[in-house]
Amino acid sequence: MDYPEVKVIGAGLAGTEAAWQIANAGVPVKLFEMRPSISSPAHHTDEFAELVCSNSFGAISPDRAAGLLQAELRIFNSLIIKTADKFAVPAGGALAVDRSKFSKALTEELEKHPLIEIHREENYNMPSQSEIAVIATGPLTSKKLAKEIRLFTGIDSCHFYDAASPIILGESIDYDLVFKASRYDKGDPSYLNCPMSKLIYDKFRDELINGEQAQLKEFEKESANFFEGCLPIEELARRGCETMRYGPLKSIGLWNPDWGDLQDKQNRLKKRPYAIVQLRKEDVDGKLLNMVGFQTNLKWSEQKRIFRMIPGLANAEFIRFGVMHRNTFLESPRLLSPTLQFIKQNSLFAAGQITGTEGYAAAAAGGLLAGLNASLLTKNKKPMIFPDETIIGSLMNYVSGNNKYFASHRNKSFQPMPASFGLIPNLDKRIRDKKMRYEAYKERSIKIIHEFKKIISSNLEDRLCIPRI
Repeated sequence: MDYPEVKVIGAGLAGTEAAWQIANAGVPVKLFEMRPSISSPAHHTDEFAELVCSNSFGAISPDRAAGLLQAELRIFNSLIIKTADKFAVPAGGALAVDRSKFSKALTEELEKHPLIEIHREENYNMPSQSEIAVIATGPLTSKKLAKEIRLFTGIDSCHFYDAASPIILGESIDYDLVFKASRYDKGDPSYLNCPMSKLIYDKFRDELINGEQAQLKEFEKESANFFEGCLPIEELARRGCETMRYGPLKSIGLWNPDWGDLQDKQNRLKKRPYAIVQLRKEDVDGKLLNMVGFQTNLKWSEQKRIFRMIPGLANAEFIRFGVMHRNTFLESPRLLSPTLQFIKQNSLFAAGQITGTEGYAAAAAGGLLAGLNASLLTKNKKPMIFPDETIIGSLMNYVSGNNKYFASHRNKSFQPMPASFGLIPNLDKRIRDKKMRYEAYKERSIKIIHEFKKIISSNLEDRLCIPRI
């Protein structure tokens, strides 16, 4: 049977996942991506699903919210997570990827799909009522399309300022001053760790606070705000002497065997560094290293000067400096249903970070849901809603009209949210121990996801054609 085509605008993580899910449902896709003809402040390539900030998808263990979200996506055969698994690099307890190979593989996968027609051009017109479409332009939506969305919704978009960490050349590190380890010895010793004394830390913090910033435009200064989950390192430094030590520079859980017996309390207290900067591999061979938690808006010359104060980085060569960019997102609870359809135009979907989810896997989850539901609508079937007890379902509730808290607190501003156990319903039986409680959340979610998929499979002819239940 021939189905009408679905338009997907944006080939980031959400748009890539949405296009692939739609095409695999036997529905033709027109995928629009404005790069390379029009670039953004954060992108460096014209590949699909480019990771512009970290190369990490977060904790991989399914007893963590980020890991459980990845597990749910694997059950639904997510292209994004499957590709991330294929090009994973050692990162302790996290899923991190070789970002270049990851994006290149996804681009090639979509380019060769017979039902995906790719248009390398900007699409800034809002889809009509007669079209089924997915807007997945992400937090760096072009000005023209952002204006059209504002006119369509009647609501000004929200925004925050996000930043990316620098990437340095692995061979430029002084390996005599750093050591390999993963926090609490989880997984392989995948991180390079740069230990700091209190004297070095205090001088480093002072330089961060007083370092020259890249200037925001005047209109941006008036409304500048940061996403709390991705604060610039200099902003953390300003918040207090100890703030960085309880954030990205914490030394707890990291130990160099050369320091002696970890179990000897006196030795541990004597030898443990005051702070530690971690470097994570960007590729399997460790030729490129990401400065973990070092999002920044410092001028490039200041980044080079200040970050070279870190032990082991005196001669560091910077392949990419940290940058800050403005992220746009919708006030989604007033605009979307939990199917990710716009309330005022149910043939139109939104997916990914533009909806207010935060994190790579969450963007993929939005693309998966919007893609499946756009396919259903094309086949004259009812869109689906994921169960509340799943991480996917809880995130879609948060960014939709099902967000009961936002509905009852209209004076509160809607802010992006990553995967969190705090969003899902309580267990039937209270469990005080956090580790056991998270394990129970995982078991409940995985069980419900599998049951959900069985119901889907038993009722439909098409492999990915799913009715709402």
